Amino acid sequence: MTTDNIRQTLLFQNKELIVHNIRLIEEKGLSKISSLPFAARILIENLARNMGAGTISWEDVVAAARFYETRATTQNLVAFYPARVLMQDFTGVPAVVDFAAMRDAVFKAGLDPKGINPLVPVDLVIDHSIQVDHFKEKNAFFLNAKKEYERNAERYKLLKWAQKSFDNFRVVPPESGICHQINLEYLASVVATRKTKEGTLAFPDTLVGTDSHTTMINALGVLGWGVGGIEAEAVMLGQPYYMNLPEIIGVNFVGKPKPQITSTDIALYVTNILREENVVEKIVEYTGEGLKNLTLTDRATIANMSPEYGATSGFFPVDTQTLDYLVKTNRSETAALVEAYCTTCGLFNTHDKIPVFSKIIDVDLSAMETSVAGPSRPQDRIPLSRVKEKTTAIYDLKNRKDIQITPKDQKNQTPALTNGSVVIAAITSCTNTSNPYTMIGAGLVAKKAVELGLSIPWYVKTSLSPGSRVVLDYLNGSGLMEYFEALKFNNTGFGCMTCIGNSGPLDPFIEEAIKTNDLDVISVLSGNRNFEARIHQEVKGNFLMSPLLVVIYAIAGRIDIDFATEPLGFSQDGTPVFMKDIWPDPRQIDHFVETYVKERFFKDQYANIFKGDKLWQELLVTETTTFDFDAASTYIRKPPFFKNFSQEIPELTDLKGARALLVLGDSVTTDHISPAGAIPVEYPAGKYLTDSGVKPWEFNSYGSRRGNHEVMMRGTFANIRINNTLAGKQGGFTVKFPEKEEGYVFDAAQKYQAQNIDLIVFGGKEYGTGSSRDWAAKGTCLLGARVVIAESFERIHRSNLVGMGVLPLVFQEGESFKGLGLKGDETFEIKGLNAIKPNGILTVRAINGNKETSFQVIVKLNTDIEIDYIKNKGILHYVLRNMISGK
Repeated sequence: MTTDNIRQTLLFQNKELIVHNIRLIEEKGLSKISSLPFAARILIENLARNMGAGTISWEDVVAAARFYETRATTQNLVAFYPARVLMQDFTGVPAVVDFAAMRDAVFKAGLDPKGINPLVPVDLVIDHSIQVDHFKEKNAFFLNAKKEYERNAERYKLLKWAQKSFDNFRVVPPESGICHQINLEYLASVVATRKTKEGTLAFPDTLVGTDSHTTMINALGVLGWGVGGIEAEAVMLGQPYYMNLPEIIGVNFVGKPKPQITSTDIALYVTNILREENVVEKIVEYTGEGLKNLTLTDRATIANMSPEYGATSGFFPVDTQTLDYLVKTNRSETAALVEAYCTTCGLFNTHDKIPVFSKIIDVDLSAMETSVAGPSRPQDRIPLSRVKEKTTAIYDLKNRKDIQITPKDQKNQTPALTNGSVVIAAITSCTNTSNPYTMIGAGLVAKKAVELGLSIPWYVKTSLSPGSRVVLDYLNGSGLMEYFEALKFNNTGFGCMTCIGNSGPLDPFIEEAIKTNDLDVISVLSGNRNFEARIHQEVKGNFLMSPLLVVIYAIAGRIDIDFATEPLGFSQDGTPVFMKDIWPDPRQIDHFVETYVKERFFKDQYANIFKGDKLWQELLVTETTTFDFDAASTYIRKPPFFKNFSQEIPELTDLKGARALLVLGDSVTTDHISPAGAIPVEYPAGKYLTDSGVKPWEFNSYGSRRGNHEVMMRGTFANIRINNTLAGKQGGFTVKFPEKEEGYVFDAAQKYQAQNIDLIVFGGKEYGTGSSRDWAAKGTCLLGARVVIAESFERIHRSNLVGMGVLPLVFQEGESFKGLGLKGDETFEIKGLNAIKPNGILTVRAINGNKETSFQVIVKLNTDIEIDYIKNKGILHYVLRNMISGK
């Protein structure tokens, strides 16, 4: 059988559309498609539609259907063809640099460099570079945008060059919003169409993105997830995304949330329970009657946090909520097509039955309670009623209130800066600013607070960073923005900002007071991640919460407050004001949303989304086939990955005499491995920039320098909060053996490389959790680490390591670096690398003098194609060799 067996014509608005209706598989008696999870149906349709690509057979399609029908445990390898790719600038810049370098390599091989070109549509949204430099002032947004262009003009010219020089490559300029929110509100079509020789093809919109929170789009019924930048580049070049069919776990929502419960509370609850369920490398699909009680934007908050609960994606099938949202966001015609296609092809959720899942987890929405998460992991949920108790214990606040700091000219000003003080309060991130209910709710909190005479303490840095310009439209239209501004929550820009660590500097007096007195100070934010040193390097605890609670904690000025018994402050007549006095009535929130969130706002803001502002239009670039790399640039350098490139596949040699570069513990994040924030002057990257003539105040961030491998490899394992057991202290340090010489990780790696010594990085559980940061793998590779051995890996980072040719290995169950009695000063041998198999076993010999310890590790490669990537020294080398050889 072929793809023709399920091809049909769908008549839509007097137009004929070609569809691949997987319901016909059931009619042929091959599988009960109607009983399968909706995410499985989309995967099966993708396989069936792409059978002609040469990588998929009819047997693969049927096997996939039966895999989900029988809830099999033996996973099938499949080739998935995403409809498009989504990028942001932090991950997009290195991808464009890689493409430019690949064009040079192809040109050098005597072929047309235009062969390196996206074959699937790519949207790159510039959202990761703007920082909160200016705040608490009316024109903060303009000043921050101006500073952003001053810092990043060179990077932006590269992206504008790419927009002109590549086909299928669109750039959404700065100051437009956050990629995931723009994807939700505008870019996503839910059902895609493409003109072919046979006619117009209609099929489910699917995507991969170079940001882990690409999963947010699953709220709209669009199956998508984050991948490594290297994998995304391969997809852009027409390669399929190879994967084992993921298990699909059903989360059965029942009940209805209490009136005061926000989508943030639900997302934090789900994150907590699904982390315990271990849904890593699995798709979570939401089902049940309770879905009807969640708005589309409620679902977006939950889907956004899929990486935090470890799932590949958190999928919400298309239903009436999807159609309503498309209409409200100026996509009525799209809604009509989505309804017609999904109804015809069995992809519309009527909530009449629960599909067959690998496992079902029941979640009672009526049992939710107002919560926060922190201080350093999103899954560590704390009910609001217990926050004071928990934080007092964590930071020993009962015994550490003796330090009370106020500015010299404001000695009588209260409250004073002390341990437990909130120094950053940020309404930030697409996670929550995409939801009008939480944003309007926060605005109503601000309104009541201002009317009662409350204010925010002097040491709290406040910011409001909407994920799209539509948010400001309805906040201004409703009159709520003036109350945000009265509390100094001024609009600081349209981008990720504080959520990704672009919180900007604290007041110098405050920062010095924190350092001098070793204060444990706090940030509160409506973001999705709160890892150590992510938000600000001087802030010890970071708590995730709804925008409403961000405003409330900002007013309180401290984390250790019991809102039930302690007032936030006092009104002008001296009456104590409690949280309950300013918490808005849910009916009032509903009224404001229905009245002020208007379809025309979406129409107006997205009419010229690719045009950009005056600053973007004034960036002049020349359209050329290859990019002219400037050897003196400290932002954009030609990467070394294709230096001395050969069409011959190098032999995968064994490790002998290898050394441990780092020995790390559990939950090491990609932020730990490759920080995105400030570059310390004294660290290797800071020294490199200084030696290159860059002043410290012009350093910008690690994230903005991702187009320069010299900065990024020096920044690998350079987080000031990383803990390497070998060094015995916090920061980017290690010990070089056998000399036992302590120094920076980069310096030690350079010395090992000069001696041709291979390196190993050791980790614990959840190694590489967090962002889909390709430089966490690229940097590991450039430092000379050929192998990473951990107790477990997070999905995206494992894939990134493979994509860079670094072999991920896993300790046997119950074993660990410490449990095996290893110290880190051993030499290591691993034989048989050239014969590795997916999930095979290798033996590691650790030798220290006359003592030898042998232990087995599991090859954490899932497919034969990943073996090829490792042998080719990475996925891009694999693709490039195939392109040059004409395969």
